[in-house]
Amino acid sequence: MNEPEQQPRRALILIADDVESNYKLLEIILRKHYDLLWAKNGREAVDLALERHPDAVLMDIKMPVMDGIEALREIRLHTSDLPIIMQTAYAFDSDRRIAEEAGCNGFLTKPVRPRELQACLESSLRPHAEAAGA
Repeated sequence: MNEPEQQPRRALILIADDVESNYKLLEIILRKHYDLLWAKNGREAVDLALERHPDAVLMDIKMPVMDGIEALREIRLHTSDLPIIMQTAYAFDSDRRIAEEAGCNGFLTKPVRPRELQACLESSLRPHAEAAGA
């Protein structure tokens, strides 16, 4: 009797964005290839990142309760390995610089372009998967 082929584990992506339509757009783009979690503010993003250990995070900068930069800094207190890609509609050079200084792995401006998003995720996940022995 043949054993069923085990499907490779899909990467888990945490999407932190307080606007449901932004989440839905990312869900449409990503759901075919990844499992998704949704945090509606920075505090939820930190909690989910530490509890669920996603493979990557897409973090909006402007969110209630705790903004994305604060959430990034708090996550970095616990792990430097988790790929965190910041996303914002406010594409100022200062935002990018602050995010990079806080430890982000990538920076995307909204509206997110699907190919750019996929490329950024794939390049962020590859070193993460190699480090995990995948």
